[in-house]
Amino acid sequence: MRRPFVACLLALVAAVSALVVAQERPNQDVFWKIRQEGTGNSQILRTLHMLTDVHGPRLTGSPNIKAAGEWAVQQMQAWGLTNGRLEPWDFGRAGWTNERLAAYLVSPVKDTLVAEALAWTPGTNGPVRSTAVQLTLPRGPTREELAAYLDSVKASVKGRIVLVNPPQQVPVAFNPTTLRREDADVLSQMNTPPPAAQAGRGGGPPQAGPQGQPGPQGQPAQPVRRPLTAIQIDEQLNAFLVTSGALVRINDAGRDHGQIRAFHNRTFDLAKAPPVVVMRNEDYGRIWRLLEDKRTVELEFDIVNRTHPEGRTSYNVVAEIPGGDKADEVVMLGGHLDSWHAATGSTDNAIGCSVMMEAARILVAIGVKPRRTIRVALWSGEEQGLLGSQAYVREHFGAFEEQKPAFAKLAAYFNIDTGTGRTRGMTIFGPPEAASVLREATASFADLGLLGVNTTRSRQASSTDAFSFAAAGLPGVNAVQDPIQYQTHTWHTNLDTFERVVEDDVKKSAIVMAAAVYHVAMRDEPLPRFTADQMPRRITPPRPAAPPTNGN
Repeated sequence: MRRPFVACLLALVAAVSALVVAQERPNQDVFWKIRQEGTGNSQILRTLHMLTDVHGPRLTGSPNIKAAGEWAVQQMQAWGLTNGRLEPWDFGRAGWTNERLAAYLVSPVKDTLVAEALAWTPGTNGPVRSTAVQLTLPRGPTREELAAYLDSVKASVKGRIVLVNPPQQVPVAFNPTTLRREDADVLSQMNTPPPAAQAGRGGGPPQAGPQGQPGPQGQPAQPVRRPLTAIQIDEQLNAFLVTSGALVRINDAGRDHGQIRAFHNRTFDLAKAPPVVVMRNEDYGRIWRLLEDKRTVELEFDIVNRTHPEGRTSYNVVAEIPGGDKADEVVMLGGHLDSWHAATGSTDNAIGCSVMMEAARILVAIGVKPRRTIRVALWSGEEQGLLGSQAYVREHFGAFEEQKPAFAKLAAYFNIDTGTGRTRGMTIFGPPEAASVLREATASFADLGLLGVNTTRSRQASSTDAFSFAAAGLPGVNAVQDPIQYQTHTWHTNLDTFERVVEDDVKKSAIVMAAAVYHVAMRDEPLPRFTADQMPRRITPPRPAAPPTNGN
């Protein structure tokens, strides 16, 4: 049913591109060389192997991420890039790594359990063995209600291994997950105007919370019940488990087929949490059901975690292809190098870094001489709230409201961060004219899946590093990709490994990115930007957007 419609849309895109191609004049000879080099001599999987199998996982502040950055600098310099370096920024807390985690069901049956440690939590200081106990927290408690419940169970947790809350019921999925986006859906997204910039979350300025409900005439207002947030519950529970002498806390991963997402202790203070693991739903549910049978369940854990004081200083990776007559202007491309620790961080986001490194390698290999400097940047601290890229933007560019000299010299920053899927489109922070330039320049790559470019007006620093640039009022460009198994299987999970990458897709993304970056580097004029009158208002000063814990 959709095929005629899609064909018409593609024909329309091609016709419009043919009418305007003379305006942009993309160098098709160079584009052909990019295709040949990217297809025939790709180094993407070798780069991915080094970043994942050799240097993964790459948690911010860990020795692994610094080693990965040092290798990336050396490799890019070996390809012919120049000025490779690690640029430091203040992470402000020690790094952390998990070196060992062994978990066993000892009785009433024997089995090996599958779990991951929560980052920035302590180890067990050797093997510990004890009986398991269940806690079922009250729903939406106030601080006082939670304290009362915890006081009632205090005697039961000392020296015990504690399961927190019943297992989640994960239904069987009867429908297959979507791996590819329909062309019609991509074209619709790329041709839908963005919503107007909002003045605050939800479209208005932040509103003060309620102070109380009116009481009878002449009586004081009745106090409002203030339930704790998930973060507050987690911190209060951890403090209780530490002071009460619990040996290990277990959280349910709550996902199917053994998937585990393990994030971090938000306080980053190991003294404020017990050893915490996130256990696959299948094992967690089994233990909970055995306890519901009133059986005595004995578990054993051996967790070795390390902290790294030197990790308080983290690093972004930078390397360049020198420019010519416009060398003081810069086109940037990159992705975040850091990952979570449950796997080797392949689709999130070693493959994004590999694609952008490959795009730069292709340009060097075919011998282009860009007018503007092309700069690769691989970020750390993204998973803790875009910290590395925000630090870089503050240091080098400032913001529209507080501009540094280089602010006007950035032509664009291209970003990729949604797994292994091929690039289907791009979004750019800027006026429609900026999207038109990129759309026209890359129209010849429709056969590789690229179907358009759209704009965004959002200055909210969230989601991915392109928006660190957008939040500052700079032209951040973000790739729109096929999903493949990103949200359903690999994103932040223990399944995010080398095997989940589709080679043909990432080769196509590297070719598209190399062409787009090259075109912007060669234009007479930089990409159009919002004028002062058009610039969306900054919502709030950029602040870290923390990921979820596994304590809720």
